[in-house]
Amino acid sequence: MAEYIEKEAKTVESAIEEALNEMNIGKDDADIEVLDEGSKGLFGLIGGRNALVRVYKKVDYEEIIKSFLYPVFDVLGIDGDIDITVENNVLNIKLSAENIGIIIGRRGETLDALQYLLGLAVNKQSDRFMRVTLDMCNYREKREETLIRLAKRLADKVERTRKNITLEPMNPYERRIIHATLQDYGQVETYSIGDEPNRKIVIRYKKEYRKV
Repeated sequence: MAEYIEKEAKTVESAIEEALNEMNIGKDDADIEVLDEGSKGLFGLIGGRNALVRVYKKVDYEEIIKSFLYPVFDVLGIDGDIDITVENNVLNIKLSAENIGIIIGRRGETLDALQYLLGLAVNKQSDRFMRVTLDMCNYREKREETLIRLAKRLADKVERTRKNITLEPMNPYERRIIHATLQDYGQVETYSIGDEPNRKIVIRYKKEYRKV
């Protein structure tokens, strides 16, 4: 979780200053939440209420990500670049390197594992949940395009032969792509069978289908 403290003082500005001094950080390195602006009370003397603020130390997501990934690159013996963008509560991380296969792994399994572990590392130090997406040389976009083409080709075959087709095991992300692609696709429907990590999609012909 992110580091923060709450401070109470006569004014919001005084409370913020005390918090920053105690945390030994500048205002640019802080996220400030005013919990209570306080009040001066009657004639500025009676019934006054102090201001209350909560000051967070900003999380350096770029430092967390690079501190996690660069040692992985060193162990694998690759020289890679990391590009990071933040969009709302999503951290989009794109990697580039010459030896991309060792990072991606079979059917993206290594890339998925790194994404999961990186998400844990980021959210351990964040006061809000951040979704982490990790991609390597646009692998996920290319993989999605490949899966969409595969789904449509096999669905057409099921329509012709009226025989079910069971696909190879896929992770949840890839299964969602297949299900979404064939959700309203002609005379077929999809469902999943088996247990993780060997869960598979079945494409079957809808016998109740009637052409209009």
